[in-house]
Amino acid sequence: MKVCVSAQHRQMLDQVLATFHITPDFDLDAMLPGQTLTQSTTRILTALEPVFIQVKPDLAVVQGDTTTTMCGALAAFYSGVSVAHVEAGLRTWDLHQPFPEELNRVLTGRLAQLHFAATQGAADNLEREGISAQVWVTGNTGIDALLYVRDGLERGSIQAGGARFDVPGKRLVLVTAHRRESFGPGFERICQALSKIAARGDVQIVYPVHPNPNVQSVVNQYLSANSAITLTAPLDYVPFVDLMRQSYLILTDSGGVQEEGPSLGKPILVLREKTERPEAVIAGTVKLVGTDIARIVEETTRLLDDAAEYERRTHRHNPYGDGHACERIETACRRFFEMPA
Repeated sequence: MKVCVSAQHRQMLDQVLATFHITPDFDLDAMLPGQTLTQSTTRILTALEPVFIQVKPDLAVVQGDTTTTMCGALAAFYSGVSVAHVEAGLRTWDLHQPFPEELNRVLTGRLAQLHFAATQGAADNLEREGISAQVWVTGNTGIDALLYVRDGLERGSIQAGGARFDVPGKRLVLVTAHRRESFGPGFERICQALSKIAARGDVQIVYPVHPNPNVQSVVNQYLSANSAITLTAPLDYVPFVDLMRQSYLILTDSGGVQEEGPSLGKPILVLREKTERPEAVIAGTVKLVGTDIARIVEETTRLLDDAAEYERRTHRHNPYGDGHACERIETACRRFFEMPA
């Protein structure tokens, strides 16, 4: 097995690799500050071509819905290599929400021969698109990773490090927001809603701010002077998992956090109008609030003030995995090649 990374999200990538003791065989280092989607796509594709020529793999495994995922699948296709897609079948059925992730995963789905869906709902989406062969419902590998780190933190075998953000007498509200479709007015509304929530006086909001200037400029303008809101640089994976554990509730537009929060017993309010992960909405652990100020404030207030509602939202089944997705994926790959277990 060979591991190749594009270095998309360089800072986050390096510390996650270190956490799980992974040393890439190929680091494309293809990202440049401020580059466009077209530029990043062409750089990744160009860098992947010689890797496929050198390695001549029998199977390329790509994960998620990033530009790197789509480029990995396309480069494999151009090289005549079979593709396995981890986290397959997520759909909003709107190519602009989220952008460009919905297009990335649709294209990857058309190129893949093996599809590892986290849920039956995701597998059903693939069937709706005419994809039925070699679809496996495995759970999400992200939940495997989360539970591994959670258990290590609880045992003390993994140390969170970094600063603690809890304030005595206040409940911690964690926020992550960075989606392109919210740039501009959407982020302004999110920030105004956070200011209203902070004015309650009984919460401390912690917001690790994405480095994108479209996020930084608005967040700093609206929130930097508010003592009840702590703005931080993006956190490494282990400290972020620990922060999720400390939090009372989470507001996010992140796809991954929508899955991770319920695994830690945290109710999630999603700062998006559509989600490719409807299972948690159906289960009751997640609620869509978009970027509407009144909706964000109202639903946050309900969770802070209604103990029965909070309790109901924290004890629902998490549909995204049980910590054994990797084992199921390994089994599927072996069967694909008719390898002995």
